[in-house]
Amino acid sequence: MPDLAPLARFGDRLATGLLDVTSDPAALESKGFWAVCADFEGRVTCARFADVRTEPVPAPAPGRWRGPAVDDWASSLDHAAYTAAVQRIREHIATGEVYQANLCRVLSAPVGPDADVDALTALLARGNPAPYGGTIRLPGHGVEIATASPELFLRRDGRTVESGPIKGTGRTEADLLQKDYAENVMIVDLVRNDMGRVCATGSVTVPDLCAVEKHPGLVHLVSTVRGELAPGTGWPELLGAAFPPGSVTGAPKTSALRIIDALERAPRGPYCGGVGWVDADRGTGELAVGIRTFWIDRGAGLLRFGTGAGITWGSDPEGEWRETELKASRLLAVASGAYEVNVSGEALVT
Repeated sequence: MPDLAPLARFGDRLATGLLDVTSDPAALESKGFWAVCADFEGRVTCARFADVRTEPVPAPAPGRWRGPAVDDWASSLDHAAYTAAVQRIREHIATGEVYQANLCRVLSAPVGPDADVDALTALLARGNPAPYGGTIRLPGHGVEIATASPELFLRRDGRTVESGPIKGTGRTEADLLQKDYAENVMIVDLVRNDMGRVCATGSVTVPDLCAVEKHPGLVHLVSTVRGELAPGTGWPELLGAAFPPGSVTGAPKTSALRIIDALERAPRGPYCGGVGWVDADRGTGELAVGIRTFWIDRGAGLLRFGTGAGITWGSDPEGEWRETELKASRLLAVASGAYEVNVSGEALVT
């Protein structure tokens, strides 16, 4: 493995000069600038950096990223296993155990020891630009992530907190179904409940419901949930109430998590967790839901990527499989070098 210095990159913000690393989210209430990665299974890594500056994501350099071949990707759930699991969730819904559950699969492909997630981020920033794109590179702590997440998990400005759950995906707005709108409203209610556990009574509102957002190659339905933290609460309590994100679990959350654990065959890791930054000095922070996210598993020599879909009673198993393919196709092409990025930043299929 090359000698890769720790860094964190979020948009045009670059953090270097690692000071310390902790698994205690209470540190986010102390001082300094922190990069945060929370795995879906609960492992939290908070890394404080000494130097934070504005620096645009560099242009991709030829040969800096050597990704896996397009045909090297393997899925933790193949087509037959995934569609069977969708049907199993529908059976759970029929018996009243759950209303919605997010079913995911993890894709993996071999990657060389010189792989650098920051080089992959440079490709993603041009081939699949995203509002919460970035890198956390902590090789000595088992965290090497490149994300092109479109989804806000938690934003904090002083005592005001906000979440932006995504539910509903199509190639165009015309592809969105009534099922997508119903699913979004269901998850908004779950997020309202999560935030209400740590926000002042009556402060939780929904300024936007089922807004259509356009992203490279697809559209999403996005809502906004906002509240004011109650006295005596901060990042530890907020994460404790809201994690894992409601949009990638299901409703009720406890039942959905149990069903997910029984049906999925690989840990999600940073996929569907939380990835972002906290500026403890300014009382601000922004964590994305770890979707559209790659991570390197050094022990296995693999690059991993997750994709999934929300399952309701109205779900068609084949349609849900196609949604997971849609969400993954462009990003896997970028990571495997099947997209070229021209000088204007436009991604071209090769």
